[in-house]
Amino acid sequence: MTNESQKTALFETVAVPKALFTMAAPTIVSQLITLVYNMADTWFIGRTNNPYMVAASSLVLTVFLMAGALANLFGVGGGSLMVRLLGKKEKEEAARVASWTVCMSAASAFVFSLLCLLFMDPLLRLLGASDHTIGYARQYLIFVVGIGGVANVTSGAMSFLLRNAGYAREAAFGLGMGGVLNMALDPLLMFVLLPDGCQVMGAGIATMLSNVASLIYFLWMFHRVRGESVLSVPRRLEKILPESRRNIFSIGVPTAMSVFLYDLTNIVINRLSASHGDLPLAAMGIVLKVERLPLNIGIGICLGMIPLIGYNYASGNRRRMSDFFTAARVAGLAVAAVSVALYYVFADRLVGAFIADTETVRLGASFLRARCFATPFMFLSFNMVNFMQAVNRGKESFWLAAIRQIGLNIPILLIMNAFFGMTGIVWTQVVADVLNVIISYIIYYRVMRQISQEKTAR
Repeated sequence: MTNESQKTALFETVAVPKALFTMAAPTIVSQLITLVYNMADTWFIGRTNNPYMVAASSLVLTVFLMAGALANLFGVGGGSLMVRLLGKKEKEEAARVASWTVCMSAASAFVFSLLCLLFMDPLLRLLGASDHTIGYARQYLIFVVGIGGVANVTSGAMSFLLRNAGYAREAAFGLGMGGVLNMALDPLLMFVLLPDGCQVMGAGIATMLSNVASLIYFLWMFHRVRGESVLSVPRRLEKILPESRRNIFSIGVPTAMSVFLYDLTNIVINRLSASHGDLPLAAMGIVLKVERLPLNIGIGICLGMIPLIGYNYASGNRRRMSDFFTAARVAGLAVAAVSVALYYVFADRLVGAFIADTETVRLGASFLRARCFATPFMFLSFNMVNFMQAVNRGKESFWLAAIRQIGLNIPILLIMNAFFGMTGIVWTQVVADVLNVIISYIIYYRVMRQISQEKTAR
């Protein structure tokens, strides 16, 4: 069996648990490595026992994740269309879509990075930077977003395309390699090569270099698989069908908005936390990273699920499509349940691993014990968004994200902060996501009825 036939069998005939594991396992590993290297910056910065440095890196992480929204716009939009085109056996258009996606992700990242550099100080102040943190935040933003933004976004979009073409292991290796390199460069740049006071800058340079290395790897991979897949290194901006462009943006824009709105919520959390002092801000920054361990595993499961659901939706195999969604949901909830127990018991040790400041650890542990109960509901929320992306329901995907962040999270944050202060802020996620899951499943059953009618019409 040729490599191309093996990839097709994975989508069409391999047992559902095995196929999901094959696609999700490498993605989970890459998500965990990516999380570790994002956390590594905070961990190494925390070795300075300077909460202002920790707070500054947490502020810039929000901008870094906003850049990731561009990778999602083109990577998820282009990747999901590409796999649906493959499901319909339209390989030539799928190849043009993949090439167009890479070019547009690089161009959009360049514009985003330039704007961040031009308006750096107003942006950081908007995010909640104080006189104590803004200098450190500048050091981090210049390298992570300003110089390294194009590599970060383009490599992210290429990883989506590679995964959706069936090369989940290779996509995971590229992201994981960058993460390992970042962890190796962090201590070298922060504590050996650069002078004291430049630790945040060292972390930023390490992240930038690791993203450049990942981009080089993905360019090489696209060149290597060019004869056996629809992927290749772009030589020009391809012309794609107007319908393809609309499909990319109909899925990509809601996906990017979902990421943007998530970051907007984090901005609100940071600003509200900063109003209670720099120590609560630093503690919340650590908690927001620690809690991402089970969420990144859940994201890995969902990213492995998307191409499998999208392919079978396009080919008309509704039973297999539903089986993949059920299997992914069960796996994600199992991970979430274990994480709630572990986080509640070991909150002090987890936060203390990042910083030795006693008050920051005390605050962070109490925050983590509250927020961990939201984990199962958070997984169900973005699992549903990813399902909508896979079945080409961009409008529903957008509304699910908008309801969760604008309709629930942000208003509840403001109300809870007004009445209960920091305690209200940390409990908001539980309240908001319980309500969001209820709304999500109402929308889900309506969409499934539509999909059933589509099948009947055929």
